[in-house]
Amino acid sequence: MVLVLGWLAVLFTAGAAQAAPAGPDTASQSAYLAGQLRHDPVYISDQMPRVVPRSTAPAFAAEAKRLHVPAYVLVLPSASSGGMGSGLLAGIHDRLGRKGLYVTVSESGLSDVQTYGVSLPGAADAKTATLYELPYDATPREVFRHFVDVLTSGQAHRRAEAARATYGGAYNTHEPPTLHTTQTDRENQSFLTGTVVAGVPLSALLITSHALRRRRVRRRPDVPGPAGGAKDGKRKDGTAKNGRTQKNGRSVKGGPATAVGGPGPGSAPRRGWLLPLGALVLAGLLAFTASRVFSDTSTGDGSVPTAADLRTRVDRVAEGLRHDPLYVDPESQSPLDSAQRAQLHERLGSLPVPVLIAALPSSPDDESGGNADLLAESLHNRLHRDALFVIADLPSGSLSVVNYGTRVDTSALYGASREPAAGYRDASTLGPCLDRLLASVAKAPTSRTAGEPLPPLPAKYLLAQQKLPGLFTGDFHPGLFIGALAALLLFGLVVAVWAIVARLGRRGARAMAEAAAPVEPRQSWLRRTARQELAALTAELESAGDLPEEARRRAWECLDAAALLIDGDSDGRIDDDATPAGLACAITLARVGRTAAREPSAATHVCHRNPLHGAAAGQTAKRPAGSRKPLPRPVCAACQETPGEMLRLYGSDGSGRRGYSPYPVHPGPLAALAKGAGTDQLTREVRESFGVQ
Repeated sequence: MVLVLGWLAVLFTAGAAQAAPAGPDTASQSAYLAGQLRHDPVYISDQMPRVVPRSTAPAFAAEAKRLHVPAYVLVLPSASSGGMGSGLLAGIHDRLGRKGLYVTVSESGLSDVQTYGVSLPGAADAKTATLYELPYDATPREVFRHFVDVLTSGQAHRRAEAARATYGGAYNTHEPPTLHTTQTDRENQSFLTGTVVAGVPLSALLITSHALRRRRVRRRPDVPGPAGGAKDGKRKDGTAKNGRTQKNGRSVKGGPATAVGGPGPGSAPRRGWLLPLGALVLAGLLAFTASRVFSDTSTGDGSVPTAADLRTRVDRVAEGLRHDPLYVDPESQSPLDSAQRAQLHERLGSLPVPVLIAALPSSPDDESGGNADLLAESLHNRLHRDALFVIADLPSGSLSVVNYGTRVDTSALYGASREPAAGYRDASTLGPCLDRLLASVAKAPTSRTAGEPLPPLPAKYLLAQQKLPGLFTGDFHPGLFIGALAALLLFGLVVAVWAIVARLGRRGARAMAEAAAPVEPRQSWLRRTARQELAALTAELESAGDLPEEARRRAWECLDAAALLIDGDSDGRIDDDATPAGLACAITLARVGRTAAREPSAATHVCHRNPLHGAAAGQTAKRPAGSRKPLPRPVCAACQETPGEMLRLYGSDGSGRRGYSPYPVHPGPLAALAKGAGTDQLTREVRESFGVQ
């Protein structure tokens, strides 16, 4: 009997020890926080070590010291920080009983600012300016620093009004630029860098090479040698320009003759490697510039939590659970009243298995990364005690059950832990939800396989989470591919636009050329243009200064020959009986004369396709009828690229029919140009036709 009574006494004592609370109800949130501020005017919650470690308290204290008034700073999770109108700061001040500036800061920004017994003008405006001027990614440390900067600037009101006017529109319509580079930002930066590093140099290389190739094609003559001169640099006497006699394309000494314009021994070799080298240098410069612009190596304000910061909350909760199986976070507003606490303690004392309840906020910024299973594992490791751990999230009221060492089949508790006791679940329904869960634990079946949960997923390594990947990693390589593809597309677009513009330009130039030198000019146009061209040539010769003797001679000979053709009476007016061939020849001579006055070497020949085009710029090979050997004929630059139509003049074609016919069939000196005659020969034939020496 004595043994039985002793055994019952032991059971009763153990149950009473578990069921009995550790004393009176936990102090209210404001009383707890006031007690913390009594020891240190800066209190940082241990529930956000990833964004604001407790070890950064000296930095907050240094900023608060700049205000020169007593300042009490609370850094709390947004779920616990209250806000304007919550009365949290008023309750803290009533319990602390000290004058000063009271500030609550959360991961979302400034929660509330109040002054008690001190004069600090602009505190409310500084809060408003901080709210609008800082982006959403500002850390609590940066928020408080900015608040102090605005408050001590003496311009808090002006800055608040300006910030409200700038950023006070609809939500997210106009946000200030972000302060920190995120992982997604770094991926975008890497992709952009790869696109630019590959796309810009490749585009420059392709477009420049294409432009140089087109330039070489335009500058390459169709027939070597100057217009009217001998080919391959030979003189008419068979000697080369260096004085050596050539025979059958070889010099007297037996060496091969070198074509004019070809790469000789003394010519500089083409440096085709310069463009690719320049593209590589440009790519390197762009990569270096990108590394300077996107130089961030970590996200956030650089605050790194210590090992003590990461274990403080777990130690605090574990210490509370050692004394009481029901732990409610003192930093948060308690969702349980005294009656609910007493009822839950009674339930806990009557359960056949130990149950530990921890009610506290959970967020991605805590040491567990918001993972309730990981928090339960940490508590189990600290307590070294098997129990059924219940993690209640504040203020949502959601429950997570993790079994360590008990034989309770937790699958039977799923409904009780997930379904609300009555209506919508929030902090106000936490008491009924916990009571229902504990009732389910009392009735839950046991299982031999229960007692060891699956290993929880580890929280992201903090330093790895804050450290940004290298700029030239990740999406940099896809960016290279996209940049190269974009360069090819851009090159194709440029070539297409270039071709269209060139075609339109040629069409416009041809239209202008046709207006200045029509293929079938009318008599009125010939007379008007002849008068204008002769007047222009006369004016240029009268205003010309020191001209070379050869240029002066050729220009005056052209003017005299043109005057003989159309002004036989020497009265300064065009003769009424001037023929179209004579008018066209006069226009040609006047234009060549003007060219001789400006560039004497370019006025030796005239375009044989249409003499109205003026001086020739090169030669083209033409095979006369009945001849096997093509003969060179002078042409202008436009006809050298695209042969134009032959000039046709109005008149009789020799058979009595009148109409437009090619100019060589018309009598007069102009027909000699079709055979490649030069300017001097044309002026000589004009003088001979008029009997002038």
